[in-house]
Order: sequence, then structure tokens, then C-alpha cells
Amino acid sequence: MPKFSLSKLNNKHFLALASNGLIAVMAFVQMGFIYRKMEMDEVGTWFFFLSIIGIAESIRSGFLSTATIKFYAGTEPERAKAVLGSVWYLALAITGAMVVADLGFLACLKFVHDKELALSAKWFGITFASSLPYTLIFWILMADERYDKILWLRFVNNGSMLVAVIACVMLDKMTLEALLWINFLSNVLTSLAGIVFGFARLQTITHRTRECILELFHFGKFSLGTTFISNLLGNVDVFVLKFMLGPAAVAIYNIPIKFMQLVEIPLRSFVGTGMSGMSIAYNNNNPGRVKQILTKYSGMMAIAFIPMAVVTFLVADQAIYIIGGAKYAGTEAANLFRIFMLFCVLSPIDRFNGATLDVIHKPNVNFYKVILMLVVNVSADFLGITLFKNMYGIALGSSVTLLAGMIFGYFMLRKYVSYTIGDIFITGYTEMKMFISKWISVIKR
Repeated sequence: MPKFSLSKLNNKHFLALASNGLIAVMAFVQMGFIYRKMEMDEVGTWFFFLSIIGIAESIRSGFLSTATIKFYAGTEPERAKAVLGSVWYLALAITGAMVVADLGFLACLKFVHDKELALSAKWFGITFASSLPYTLIFWILMADERYDKILWLRFVNNGSMLVAVIACVMLDKMTLEALLWINFLSNVLTSLAGIVFGFARLQTITHRTRECILELFHFGKFSLGTTFISNLLGNVDVFVLKFMLGPAAVAIYNIPIKFMQLVEIPLRSFVGTGMSGMSIAYNNNNPGRVKQILTKYSGMMAIAFIPMAVVTFLVADQAIYIIGGAKYAGTEAANLFRIFMLFCVLSPIDRFNGATLDVIHKPNVNFYKVILMLVVNVSADFLGITLFKNMYGIALGSSVTLLAGMIFGYFMLRKYVSYTIGDIFITGYTEMKMFISKWISVIKR
């Protein structure tokens, strides 16, 4: 019998999955402490702040992350230095511009009495600047496919924050101000660690060239739009809730959203694997194989999510209690979790529609799709809250948005790939039966 070797786990696929899984576990443990030890309004303000940071980060990353990997990976040493130096230059310029804009916004806030906005503006500049070095380091390590170092750095960042949160809980000092300090200092620690160990390549900034800067700029401006709008789409519910129902509603809403992020881990893995296979098939002029991968992967994920949705209906209340404690029991959180998980059955179809459009070189259609989804989401959120006067209006908005994106993507993709929704579920069911039978036979051996 062949022996299992730990060296088999030392590959980029396992390390990438381990990195995502480790961070997800740490995030849930940390979130449990935060929800149980902080007031509901404070928790809501914290996630409102993170949404603002996330949108700002989508501008920086949307502009430079893909460009860094595309122009740096596998290039000659001199070209690599020019690219990284130019990336550093543009990243510093974007970060500086965002910090200056924040200072201007902070000065204007004296005319607007909103304490959550004021606190977010106060902490935005230093937090966004502190995350620059390690964010850029991640882009470099991804281009180098050094997922072992990415795992290590993510452990430093999330691990240090988790330890600090636990310490504050034990000392009974867990407040919003403390959490903002912990987040900032964890960013600084991770950035310093990356710089000290030479991952940042900061010295390359002297090798920047005007030609390379312009090349990165013109490439990045096209990827910025889709990335920014996609991120805004993921955060628009938070803003609508905060300004229409208050920060406590944000805290309640975020619990089921965090659970849904667990579902994203296998979905992202399947989308990444599927895109690679579809790209090979498309580049070899094999449309039948593109269709087969599209229907197989999206169908298997949709079928797999059905029992997960059933289990969610049964255990949603207990799951919410485990994370949030007694004060979140009986809120809308459990029912929101059930509704989100029900519609999650359709999310693989939407995601694979979008991935396939990218593979067949139709990214413009994907851009139109996310714009449509953003418009539908904002409109449906406002309409839903106006009609229901509670958080179930957000559930309506999210459900309608997913359906709009899936329907638009489906009919646009059918112009280029001949498939049906029925093909997806039939193929997914067949492949899932084969997959289960294979593993049952392996276990019986």
C-alpha cells in the first residue's frame, strides 16, 4: 500500500485552500468574541467601517492587483524591477489621494451630524495607509505563486488580531475604539514583517519607468470598473441598512452574511478550477467541452447546496446563537440566513455564467451585468425596506438582484454557448451521483 506523504500537501492548490480555510476559521472565532462582548450599535459601526475600507481597497486592488500579476509574473529581472517599482509608485499615489480625500471629507463632516461616518472618517486614512505594504506584498507573492508565504503572512495578520481581541476580552477592555486600534496595529505588524523579510521589494521603486507606469495605468483603468462595482454591490446592503435602519441592523445582517462567506470557499475553488479547464477548451476551439465544464461544475455545486439549504432551515437559530449569543436570538438574523441559503442554490449558475463570459472574451457583458445588479440591488433594497419596514426588505433586494444577474447572464451567454438550465441540473445530478459512488467505492476498499 502506498504511503501518504505530507509533501503532497505542499502544493499551491492545497496551500491556497488552507489559507482561505484558516482565515475563515479565525474570522469566525474573532467574530464570536466581538458579537458577544460589544454592544450591537458598536458591532454595526465596525462592519460599516469595514465596508468603507473594502470599497476603497477595491479601487486600489482593482487598478493594480491584476496588472501586477499580468506584467510581473515570469518576466526578466530588469523588467520585473521596473514593473514592481511602477506598481509601488502608483499604489502610493492612489493611497495618498484617498487619504487626502478623507481629510477633506472629515473637514466637511462638521456640517453633518453622523457619529458613525465621523468615526469611520477619523480612522480611514491611517488604516488604509497601514494596509498598503502587505496588500502589495500579497500581489507579488501571488504572481510568484508563493502560497506558503501568503499563508504565513495572513496568519501573522489575522492571528495577531485574534490574540489581541482575546486579550481585550479577558481584560474586559473590548470596545470599538480598541478594535480599531487592534486592526490598525495588526496591519502595521504584517506590513513590517513583509518588509523586514524582503517580500515587499520596496527598493524597486527606484527602477520605475514612465513607460511602465503608463502601461499599468492604461491596463488597470479597464479592470477597475468591474472590481469596484462588484465590491460596491457586495456592500450596498450595509449602507442602506445603516442609513435607513441604523447600525444595529448592520450587526444583525452581518451574521448570516458571514455564514454565507463559508459557502464562498468551495464555490471560489470550483470557479477557479472550472475557468482553467474552460480556458483550455476555448483556446483549443472546443465549445462542447466548454459547455460540459460549465454545466458539470455549476450543476454539481447547485445540487450540493440543496441539502445545505435544508440543514440551514433546521439549524439556523442555533447557528446564530453560537456566533452572536442570546442578544441576537429572536432577531431577523436566523430567517435572513435561511432566505440567503435558499437562493444560494442558484448562485453557482450566476457565478459560472460570469466566469464563462470572461473565458470567451466577453468581459464587457460581465461589466454590464454587475451594473444591472447594482441598480436592481439599490432599488430593491429601498423598495423592500419601505414596504416591509424591517430587514426582510434587504432579503427581497438580495434575492431579486441574484435573479436579475442570473437571468441576464444566462440569456447573454446562450448567444455563444448552447445550454439550458435543465442541462445544468441534469448534468450536475449525474456527475454528483458518479462522484459519490466513486468515493463510496474508495471507502469500502
